[in-house]
Amino acid sequence: MLAVRLPEDIEERLDRLAKSTGRPKSFYVREALSEYLADPEDFYLAEKRMRSYRAAKAIPLDDLMREHGVDH
Repeated sequence: MLAVRLPEDIEERLDRLAKSTGRPKSFYVREALSEYLADPEDFYLAEKRMRSYRAAKAIPLDDLMREHGVDH
């Protein structure tokens, strides 16, 4: 459960939308949060992967090819 205080203008807009569509306000709040959260989640996941990539020890291509028996 989450309680959120909204500015009056947003609360009024949400009320109008809910009344005009017959959907509960909570539906639109969930939809808005789901949409909003996607971008920061993607950003932080990409940032985490980039840090891991940069922290990993680089292996020269020739060494990898030799290790796996690939001739070039």
